[in-house]
Amino acid sequence: MHQDAHEFLNYLLNELVDILEKESQAAKSDHETSPPEKIANGPKIALANGAQKEPLVTWVHKNFQGILPNETRCVRCETVTARDETFFDLSLDIEQNSSITSCLKNFSSTETLNAEDKLFCDKCCSLQEAQKRMKIKKPPHILVIHLKRCKYTEQLGRYKKLSYRVVFPLVLKLSNTVEDADAEYSLFSVVVHVGSGPNHGHYVSLVKSHNHGHYVSLVKSHNHWLFFDDENVEMIDESAVQTFFGSAQEYSSNTDHGYILFYERLAAGSTS
Repeated sequence: MHQDAHEFLNYLLNELVDILEKESQAAKSDHETSPPEKIANGPKIALANGAQKEPLVTWVHKNFQGILPNETRCVRCETVTARDETFFDLSLDIEQNSSITSCLKNFSSTETLNAEDKLFCDKCCSLQEAQKRMKIKKPPHILVIHLKRCKYTEQLGRYKKLSYRVVFPLVLKLSNTVEDADAEYSLFSVVVHVGSGPNHGHYVSLVKSHNHGHYVSLVKSHNHWLFFDDENVEMIDESAVQTFFGSAQEYSSNTDHGYILFYERLAAGSTS
């Protein structure tokens, strides 16, 4: 049975959060049961009745978590409601011969909710047409982008893999997608799906590696990439990354397509 890399990534990150939270709770429990002489002097602060403890912020949250404000506006009364939602990755719809930048713009564009998708407005006390928009409020340090290459087709009556060519740049700017700020990211890893269909295939990965120590004498370029295929690892040129953008035609012998992209946020004024 084919295992999806995106599902595994979500499972892995959430499992890590659970493990870290349990370790933190165990450490706190040990501290609370320590002998009195080991507890620092000072007043004990109790939580008020009904108060909730602040959620633990792990290194997973610090690196991968971003915030999206889910904002809706009633077309009739103009009332705007917003609710912050957290995310570890962004799943983007893709189109043929497009780019990550255009996919992100579509993700953040205003969507009209009408017909059966109308929103119940508390002020109007009825279902009303509404406009919905999601724009990144707080970009994460590590931006994970999942390309939705699996689509259900009515004609086939099943899911098919989209081999669309989607260009992902080495340096990504989120100036039109982030609220009140520009964010710049550098690509450092790509998970590639190899195969013609969604229910079978193979995964390989590309990882950017900076030269350190003895690598300097082996590689002349400033940065190089490593290609991981199970136990086989080989060095590839940075220009080879573009061969995994996808296929410009629907039917192509190329079945190696970028599926999950990992970008690291750059500090202001820095370069990749």
